[in-house]
Amino acid sequence: MPVLTRLIPSPVVVDIRAGALDDLGCVLADERISHSGKLAVAVSGGSGAVLRERVAPSLPGADWFEVGGGTLDDAIKLAGAMKGGHYDAVVGLGGGKIIDCAKFAAARIGLPLVAVPTNLAHDGLCSPVATLDNDAGRGSYGVPNPIAVVIDLDVIRAAPARFVRAGIGDAVSNVSAIADWELANRVKGERIDGLAAAMARQAGEAVLRHPGGIGDNEFLQVLAEALVLSGIAMSVSGDSRPSSGACHEINHAFDLLFPERAAAHGEQCGLGAAFAMYLRGAHEESAHMAGVLRRHGLPVLPEEIGFTPEEFFQAVEYAPQTRPGRYTILEHLDLKTDQIKDLYADYVKAIGS
Repeated sequence: MPVLTRLIPSPVVVDIRAGALDDLGCVLADERISHSGKLAVAVSGGSGAVLRERVAPSLPGADWFEVGGGTLDDAIKLAGAMKGGHYDAVVGLGGGKIIDCAKFAAARIGLPLVAVPTNLAHDGLCSPVATLDNDAGRGSYGVPNPIAVVIDLDVIRAAPARFVRAGIGDAVSNVSAIADWELANRVKGERIDGLAAAMARQAGEAVLRHPGGIGDNEFLQVLAEALVLSGIAMSVSGDSRPSSGACHEINHAFDLLFPERAAAHGEQCGLGAAFAMYLRGAHEESAHMAGVLRRHGLPVLPEEIGFTPEEFFQAVEYAPQTRPGRYTILEHLDLKTDQIKDLYADYVKAIGS
């Protein structure tokens, strides 16, 4: 008999609600995660350390490891410290850098990861990718999906607003990324995974169309769910294609060309997505996306994150080099500086002030 379904790599537990952190011990006691209670918990010296006092009493069998930063060396050092501890699982408690370090370290020593993010800055909290700084700049490393994701909306609301807003930009950029995937399908015959595309598109649209803001639990719930679904969509497709197109190429170009001045990942991706939508001729959609980003306090012009238009032109022209083999509207148009300059002037007029 033919196999009529496929298995989807996804967490066994996704708990997104106010007060979820108070039940973390119960989640971890699930025998699919930890049968002995022996856990390694990776935390930062900031938000994670503050929460340690709150969480530690419910995790009596845990050992705690403070992570210094978000570099490859930090992740390797963390893996070395946890190796030989005979743990059931690794818990990453903190911001995106801590989650990515914990994901890499858990994969390196062959343990499942439980992600407990303290902000919603990007969709890496449930993705099969760990993004870490290295000697060459920044690298993306394939890792297994988290076995569980616990997101306490009370904790998220207490995070710096900029880090939550950045997640909006990353989620919304899915709409542009899927348009790039469809372009690659039409022009290059690249296969689209329909399920992954549907998940990523609906995640982006849910955030794009929601009337609320970061002070509302209802909106934070939708945003958190969208970021989780984006991560699962990447696992379904086997790569970052559902959530990464020209928007992310522009983001990576900022990171590589201006490493000391780069803004938050989601801020750059949202700006890149609004401009990419304009490049493909979706002018109304671009203006709507820019309007939503503005409503949430996110940048839609390079000056709003400290870059000159000329630096933005440089980033857009360089962007295709950041993802060799990926086909987006940038590769399709093969724009040179003068063309980018003219199109940018039209974009600025189209989105208004």
